[in-house]
Formats: sequence, C-alpha cells, structure tokens
Amino acid sequence: MATDSAGTDNERALEDTIVTDLAGRMTYGSYLELDKLLDAQHPVSRPEHHDEMLFIIQHQTTELWLKLLLHEVSSARTLLAHDDLREALKRVARVKQIQAVMTQQWSVLATLTPTEYAQFRGSLGNSSGFQSVQYRAVEFALGNKNARMLQVFRDHPENLALLAAELERPTLYDEFLRYASRRGIPIPAEVLERDVRAPYRPHASLVPAIREIYENPQEHWDLYEACEDLVDLEDNFQFWRFRHLKTVTRTIGMKQGTGGSSGVSFLQRALDLTFFPELYTVRTEIGA
Repeated sequence: MATDSAGTDNERALEDTIVTDLAGRMTYGSYLELDKLLDAQHPVSRPEHHDEMLFIIQHQTTELWLKLLLHEVSSARTLLAHDDLREALKRVARVKQIQAVMTQQWSVLATLTPTEYAQFRGSLGNSSGFQSVQYRAVEFALGNKNARMLQVFRDHPENLALLAAELERPTLYDEFLRYASRRGIPIPAEVLERDVRAPYRPHASLVPAIREIYENPQEHWDLYEACEDLVDLEDNFQFWRFRHLKTVTRTIGMKQGTGGSSGVSFLQRALDLTFFPELYTVRTEIGA
C-alpha cells in the first residue's frame, strides 16, 4: 500500500506541539462563545420544516455582517472627524468586502423555492427583515434617515437607543464633507450646517465643489480617491437591495410582506434612495 512521509492510510499525524489538554484554557469554542451561537437556531414550524434552518441562518449571518459593517462605518466617521482620511478609507475598503459577501449570500437563500417557503412562512407571524435595527442603523449612518422608523422599536429600549443615537450622529458623507472643507474645498455652509437628523437630500450648491475635486485629481488625489470609494459603497449597497428584491420576487412573488409591507413594490422604492447624490450628479457636469 502506498504511503507518504506525512502519514499513513490518508491520515495526517498530529504534531507533538499541538495542545490537546484544553482543561482550564481558552479554546476556539469558548473564545467565540459557540455554545451560544450554535444554540441560537430554533425553528418554529410544527412539524419542523427542513428549509427553515436555512432561512434562520441566512438572516443571522446577515445580522452578524451588519454588526461588523456598522462597526467599521462608525470608526470611519470618527477617523474622518480626526482628519485621518487614509485610515478611514481602510475601513471603507473593508466595508466593501463585507458588502460583497452579504450580496453573494442571496444566492444561498434563492435556493429556497416558493413551495418550500410556503410550508413554514405562516409560522413566522409578523417577524420581518423590515424590523432589523442594525440594517436601519446602517441606512441612517449612510444618510437614509427616517425618524418615523424609531416607532418600530419603541418596545425594545436597547434597539431604540441605538437607532436614536444614529439619528443624532453625522453621517459618513457629512463627516467626509466636513473633512473636505477643512482641506480647503469650498463646501457650502448650508451643507456643513444641515440638520443631521434629517435624511441627506441633494444640494445643487455642492456640485461645483465636488467637480473641483474630480477635475483636479492630481491636486486632490486622496479626496478624489475617497469620492470613488464612496461611489463603490453606494453601488454595492444598491446591488444588495436589488438582489434582496429579486430574491423576494423569486420566493413569494407579489405577496404582502410578513411585516405588513406591500412586499416587492416596497423594496422597489428603496432603489430610488441615494446616499451621496452629488457624487453621481457631478458625472453629468464633467466634460459638458
């Protein structure tokens, strides 16, 4: 029988230095609290439907990625407020990779057929992704603020506090524009002094300042690069929204959402929202 020096019978020998006595030590499982994490999947359908596990894990992993995404965006804003653009863009680069993973995840959920979902959808009650406080916090952090969303979380003080804090905090775009102003870019006062609790709305007066960055890239290279990174971030977010829309369409058609929304048409309207409008408007202006 053929063997190799690494082991016999297709078996890898353990190295002598590998720790196998783990009593009283921090382990992989204890560090990650896997006992809690892997005991958090509790299908509610009766009899339990096989595909509900997929549905639960899909949404739980999305929430974990949203937690990290919010962590990174929050840090990027703090870094911009302290004039550290380079490190802030490192955070944005990580956000873009997180977005790529989150978007790819829709392909897994799309394996759930309408017939399979129908067998446990009725057990979900009014639970809905619409109620994800972390998703709303990310939207707020990027500029799509809506104070009326707070009422959805009025019975959960911790979630309400998280979203209320995001409502009061400047967005990523606010912090970037403030930083650009400190760098000498003529950002209009109406933009710098806007009410950050309101959704970010387009300012025609800001477009010339953004155009200055784009038409003088050698002079403003890091700002120019930052603008394109923000465009990447918005493109990725919109692609995520689109994949969400198409996965829902594929799975439930035009049914009403479990949380009471109109379903597909409600998701469709989200594609009209924007985070950094002037970064798109300027493209019409350049070279005209």
